[in-house]
Amino acid sequence: MAEAAAGGADLLLTAFGPAPLSRTAGEAFGIPVIGTYLVPAFATGQFPLPNARSTDGLGPEDNLAAGRDVLRRAEGVFAGAVARLRARLGVPAGAPSAPVDIRPVFHGFSPLVVPRPEDWPAWVEVAGYWWPARPDGWQPPVELVDFLQAGPPPVFIGFGSMAAGQGERLSKLVAAAVKRAGVRAVVQAGWADLNGCGADVLAIGDVPHDWLFPRTAAVVHHAGAGTTAAGLRAGVPAVPVPVMADQPFWASRLYELGVAPRPVPFQDLTAEALGDAITACLSEPAHRRRAAELARGIAAEDGTASLLAHIGPESAG
Repeated sequence: MAEAAAGGADLLLTAFGPAPLSRTAGEAFGIPVIGTYLVPAFATGQFPLPNARSTDGLGPEDNLAAGRDVLRRAEGVFAGAVARLRARLGVPAGAPSAPVDIRPVFHGFSPLVVPRPEDWPAWVEVAGYWWPARPDGWQPPVELVDFLQAGPPPVFIGFGSMAAGQGERLSKLVAAAVKRAGVRAVVQAGWADLNGCGADVLAIGDVPHDWLFPRTAAVVHHAGAGTTAAGLRAGVPAVPVPVMADQPFWASRLYELGVAPRPVPFQDLTAEALGDAITACLSEPAHRRRAAELARGIAAEDGTASLLAHIGPESAG
């Protein structure tokens, strides 16, 4: 980041996590910093921010306080790194902390999923989703195509970068849950290194979600921002199994939006709980109807338009 700024960058785009470092680099090199956040990152009275210590039954004032606490803690995580970066870049330690502020800020999720709170600053926007490009020339594995064609749409099960080192335990749990629910499943290895066996379960590596998810009956996932978005884009219901960070927030949103049954927190995950959640998801037609409605609305959005409109004049200057 600092190297890019020192090399003559016109502006910096920053995610929410490293925003304090990006702000310091912008200050050092005199270039604007634009926020490109994938999670809500401004305190609001309408809901507690992701990572809030308390989320149940809060009123507007409590939501605001919880959100401000989240933001203070996020700044604190990077306090030492910011001090070291300021020293490295020659920014005086006693200088004001943010003469170069991060603004505007664009949130890369759909307003249909999280509507923009009215009490956010005017320069904070909910832009819509930003989709990753599918790798050039990518083709699905033959065994995956054959499996999809061999029976009814399977359930996708994957935990992304979560649960590293728990592959053996989780693989047995998933196999039992799939059998309990009476479904076919595509299991993505992920960092946990899940595996599958039997005629009704196929284990795969990385596959673009925009290709796979529309071919499934439902998606079981850890409710990270990206996987949540991909499931909504595909118009399929979900079974959220949140682990940490912003995942409980997105899992709750999926439930509140009507596209998923109640989340199954990862720490409470059992074969019985997962199997029953899959059954509950598939047996309620309203989940799929609502997912399809949201997918149509999301498809009509252009999440990059406002961001690119702003970057154009900034980068040209």
